[in-house]
Amino acid sequence: MDRLPVFSDVEDAARRIAGEAVRTPLLENDALNERLGGRVLIKPECLQRTGSFKFRGAYNRLSRIAPEAREKGVVAFSSGNHAQGVALAARLLGIPATIVMPSDAPKIKSDGVRRLGGKVVEFDRETEDREAVSAEIVDRTGATLVPSYDDPYIIAGQGTAGLETAQDLQARGIVPDQFVCCAGGGGLIAGCGLAMKHFFADCDLLAAEPEGFDDHRRSLMAGERVANARKTGSLQDAIITQIPGKLTFQLNQAQLSGAVTASDDDTLDAIAFIWKHLKLVAEPGGATAFASLLNGQADTRGRTTVVLITGGNVDPDVFKQALDRV
Repeated sequence: MDRLPVFSDVEDAARRIAGEAVRTPLLENDALNERLGGRVLIKPECLQRTGSFKFRGAYNRLSRIAPEAREKGVVAFSSGNHAQGVALAARLLGIPATIVMPSDAPKIKSDGVRRLGGKVVEFDRETEDREAVSAEIVDRTGATLVPSYDDPYIIAGQGTAGLETAQDLQARGIVPDQFVCCAGGGGLIAGCGLAMKHFFADCDLLAAEPEGFDDHRRSLMAGERVANARKTGSLQDAIITQIPGKLTFQLNQAQLSGAVTASDDDTLDAIAFIWKHLKLVAEPGGATAFASLLNGQADTRGRTTVVLITGGNVDPDVFKQALDRV
């Protein structure tokens, strides 16, 4: 695809991943509604294959690779969830996968990649460029690079989470006021925005980011992509990127109503609430949007809100930190 994806590409991706990706439910919880003073619908992508939404875009992208190119393999760079999504999609499609991961990535994620048959190549976030490391492997092997967000097929694939949400809302006769999900590179909210805006043109779309890594918020204010000053320093590692994607920002600049943030403490509180009341496991980056509801940055009072829990691949020690707050 040599253009920005549109809604019909999300529909096409949904057909492509049907039978491979899990159609996750749309949940509601009385305790959450009471606490937030509004109606909240929760899309738990922590129940997706590999424990995050990333499998959607990975399978859509890898399934498009020409048969003659598959034997050369694929290369992806990721802190973990995209890595696992690519590793599983590659295994299902019979494609060798090499994943470039930061050396400080949660062990549960790097172990997951290896368990799924992917080869892990580590790099240092502070001193090495993951794109340069990946490019060297691609040049040497002829493998296909699979970006984690800045790719039309990836964006369309992630957008299937939004398509399912919109379809389920319509089936229940619910019209949402706002849709809140995390934003790292911006592929998920860009793709979901295509679907949600198709069905609910007046629905506000809010990007949720880690406190101190609010590149989408600042980019929206500046009218151009603005980078984060730091590369590390948050438990919400899954959604730390240096700068919004080129393709994703073109969509998000047009579709987003704004952005909100959550601190690490906020996300630990959210993980604890999600476990206690929803009986689900979330990781810090996967709980960022949920945390932005609990901390009040995303105003839910008297509104109908949809929120995504985007991943559940949390290290045991971090999960314990969260549960100790209950």
